[in-house]
Amino acid sequence: MLSATGPVDVVWVPLVAGVLCWTAVYALLPEPLWIYVLGHEMTHALWAWLFGGRVKKIRVSSRGGHVVLTKTNFLITLAPYFFPFYAVLAAAIFGAGDSLWGWQACRPVFLILMGAAYGFHVTMTWSILRTRQPDLVSEGWFFSGVVIVLGNQLVLILSIPLLTGGVPVFEPMLWWGSETGNLWRWLLRM
Repeated sequence: MLSATGPVDVVWVPLVAGVLCWTAVYALLPEPLWIYVLGHEMTHALWAWLFGGRVKKIRVSSRGGHVVLTKTNFLITLAPYFFPFYAVLAAAIFGAGDSLWGWQACRPVFLILMGAAYGFHVTMTWSILRTRQPDLVSEGWFFSGVVIVLGNQLVLILSIPLLTGGVPVFEPMLWWGSETGNLWRWLLRM
């Protein structure tokens, strides 16, 4: 981990470079829909598993996908829109590799991949949200929008401290709660 006093560019330059690289790929090449759909359906499966469900059937194609689960709830349904599957996969692989083989020398490459993976999540989610999504219809558009926005904010609030090592992981959650309380107090005074 980097210390809070370490150079900021050690983390942010590779992350932003990864986002910019993905953005160029996204702008210049056809959307990799099959890869997105695979991650989307795997996210449903992963979250179902986390809630004690099982996957009965999964179908993935570049035209869409479907997963049949033994259990569902709104988090399982909406997880692909706020949980960056490929970024989490890259982090898990790097974490395991670092624990087993000491991959810290590869950290800049990992950060570039994290930036690209998160850029992939944002651009592909934005693109797919412009089409009719059964997941959002089933949960309601307004509720789904709130969960997706808050879920993406939560992912950033938790992941940035992990990547930078600047503050303890849950400290930003306390800041978020405090500022939300301040906002509500301000709104109530008006």
